[in-house]
Parts: sequence; C-alpha cells; structure tokens
Amino acid sequence: MDLSTAAWMFHDTRLILCCLLAIATIIVLISATKLPPFLSILIGTFIAGVGAGLPPEDVAKAFSKGAGAILGEAGIIIALGSMLGALMAESGAADRIASTLLGLGKGKSLPWVMALVAMVIGLPLFFEVGLVMMVPIIFVMARRSGQPLLKIAIPALAGMTTLHALMPPHPGPLIAVSALHADLGLTMLLGFSIAVPAVILAGPLYGNWLSRRMHVEEPAELGALFSAPPKAPRQPSFGVSLLIILLPVLLMLGSTLAKVAMSPESSVALTLKFLGEPLVALGIAVMAAVIFLGWSNGMPREEVGGTLRKSLAPIAVLLLTIGAGGGLKQTLLDAGISQTISKVAEGAHMPYLLLAWLIAVALRQATGSATVATTTTAGILAPMMAGLAATQSSLVALAIGAGSVFFCHVNDAGFWMVREYFGLQLKQTIWVWSILQSIVSLVGLAGTLLWWHWLT
Repeated sequence: MDLSTAAWMFHDTRLILCCLLAIATIIVLISATKLPPFLSILIGTFIAGVGAGLPPEDVAKAFSKGAGAILGEAGIIIALGSMLGALMAESGAADRIASTLLGLGKGKSLPWVMALVAMVIGLPLFFEVGLVMMVPIIFVMARRSGQPLLKIAIPALAGMTTLHALMPPHPGPLIAVSALHADLGLTMLLGFSIAVPAVILAGPLYGNWLSRRMHVEEPAELGALFSAPPKAPRQPSFGVSLLIILLPVLLMLGSTLAKVAMSPESSVALTLKFLGEPLVALGIAVMAAVIFLGWSNGMPREEVGGTLRKSLAPIAVLLLTIGAGGGLKQTLLDAGISQTISKVAEGAHMPYLLLAWLIAVALRQATGSATVATTTTAGILAPMMAGLAATQSSLVALAIGAGSVFFCHVNDAGFWMVREYFGLQLKQTIWVWSILQSIVSLVGLAGTLLWWHWLT
C-alpha cells in the first residue's frame, strides 16, 4: 500500500467517524440537554466539518450555503402551505373536506381513506408540498373522528413518502431512470405495484399498531391554527374546497405532462412548466383560497390578511431547524462524504439490486438528501448497468429509490418537518418517521427482488 492510498484511507475513515460523532452529538444535545434543534445541529455541523479537516471558516460558509439552499427551496413552500392551511381552516373548507371524508370512511376504514387521499395528492407533488397541504386535513380529521392523531397522520405520511421514493415523476426515480436508461412507463408500472403494499404496511397497519402504543397530543400552536373554528359567514362547498387543495396537484400534473408529451419549446409547454413550479402552483392556490374561500364567503379583507399573517409565526422554529439540517448536509458534502462512500461501493461485489439499495442507503444516511443519494448511486452504477434488459434497469432504479428513504434521521428536512408539525419528541419522531421510512424502503427492496426473480 503506497502512502497516497494510506492517506485516503485515513481521510475516509476519519470522515465517516466524524459524521457518526456529529449525529450522536446532535441526538444527545436535543434529547439530554434539551437544546433547540437548530443550535444542536449547528454544533454537530462544526464537529463534523472541523473533525473531517475543513477549516472552520469553510464550515461556516458551507453551513450558510446549505441552509440558504434548503430554505430557498422548501422555506417559501412551507410558508405558502401554512397560509393555505390557515385559510382552509378559518373558511371552513378543511371542515367541509373532513366531513365528506368521514362520510366515506368511518372507524377502522378511515386510515385507509387517508392513505388513498395522500397517494392521490402526493402523486405529482414533492413530499414537502404534499405534507403542508395535508397537515390541516389531518388535524381536522383526527379531531372530528375522535381517533388518535397518529392513526390518521401515519397513513397520510406513508402515502406521500412512498410515491416520492418509488414513482416517477418525482425527482429521485426520474434521475435514476435517466441515468440508467430505463423505460419510464415500465418503471412507473413496477413502481406502483411495489408502492401499494409499501403504503399498506407503513401506513394503516403500522399506524394502527403505533397509535395504540404511543399517544401524541395535538400540538398547541399549529393545532389551534389548522383546527380553528370557521369564521366565514358562509362555508364553502365541498367542490370548491376540494378544487382549492387539488389546484397545485393539477398544475404540477400539467407540468409533468408538458415535460413528457409536448415539444419542450412550445408556448403551451413553457406555460404549463411555469405554472407547475411548486412555488408558483402553491402561490396560485393561496390566491385562489383568498378569493374563493375568504372574500367570496363574506370574510372581511382585514380578517383574511390577519389569518395569512398569523399563519407564519408557528413555523419559524421549523424553518430554522430545516435550514440547519441543510447546512449539515452541505458541510458533509463539502467534506467529501459522497466520494468516500462511492470508493467503498466500487470495490463491493454483490447482486445489482442489493448493491444499488445499500449504496443509496449509505449516501442517504450520510448526506440526508434523497436526491444526492439517488444521483450519486445512479452515477456509480450506470457503467455497470449498460448491458441490462429494460426490466432489470427499471428494477435497479426502483431499488435506488427505495434505498434513498431508509431510516431518515436528524440530517433530513422531512424528519424535522414531521417533528415540528406534529409536536413530537426526538424519540417519537424516530418511531413515527424513521421507522415508517425504513418499512417503505425494505418493502421496496423486497418488491424489486421478487420482480427480478419472476421476470428475469
């Protein structure tokens, strides 16, 4: 072994150990010392970055860059979603949708209805967008039905995150399909066949089991915001209420259609792509809610404006925490964690599906980003997959997507969104989110292995 190889091995080992130490520090600071998550993640980031050999000023720059990137991407979406949720609550739209859904599914069938609704809403939406849209419905449904919050929330979370991992047109599966030259239609068909059992196991079944063992109260501030009694003189109809919440879904579906079936430079395609941008789609939905849920139903303009303003205060801590998670992710990326895991993966000799899943798992654990995990894994495997049949390429792409959501933890923005939205402790968030994601990931791996055995 020459000196350069030994130096790289030392660097890689130190980087992995520093990453593990940072995560352990964050968990201890939050759970034992009760420091706010934002401050705990900031401390953990400096432990990881400086320990891995980055100068302190570079760690600070990486943290600021990562925090700004994630807040620029998700922060405004969360703010718009909070506005939309508050308007739906105070106009009575959330109550109208909840009443109709309660009529469709009562008692034991209600979690199954929530899983189905979340799958429909989550099909074209980024997880963060789907979550901010579903939270007010979840709170009202739990309160109106008298069922435990987790029994309603977990099926909705499972429906959205499973499609995010396994179904194009979500970015992760699309990136893998493109890099591996897999067939998009076949990947969607196989992905749906795996997603359904994953949602069933991680959603209604796991939610029913966990809700009997873990009692979670509705968080005070957000619960009051999203479950406020209607203030509009007239309650909107079910059709209008449903159209407002589905408006971003329809706009983003239009964008997907434009990308798949239209000439990229046509005026219609460009318009649909613009309207389907998450920021634009949610912004249009908020304005539609202002007009059709607020003003049209007799809410004074001052009251509508007050509702929009007060919806922002409860999410301040959430935004800071998500930003800190983005800073930790960027610091680890700048330190070279992706390259370290790539080198380990290139020397591994194992079946394609298991290799794809394990690389994606390792990268997600280290970076907290499903997109980074998917892109890097697909890039590593693409040269090895050149001769695979279309079915095999599709299954490898799905295995990567499944691995990219395994046991998401403190460096994941979704982890902190779930924690803050539902008022959970750190240990509870692991049970509600990390374990749920792991069930989806393992079912995804099992599904791809079964299809590989049957079809190849």
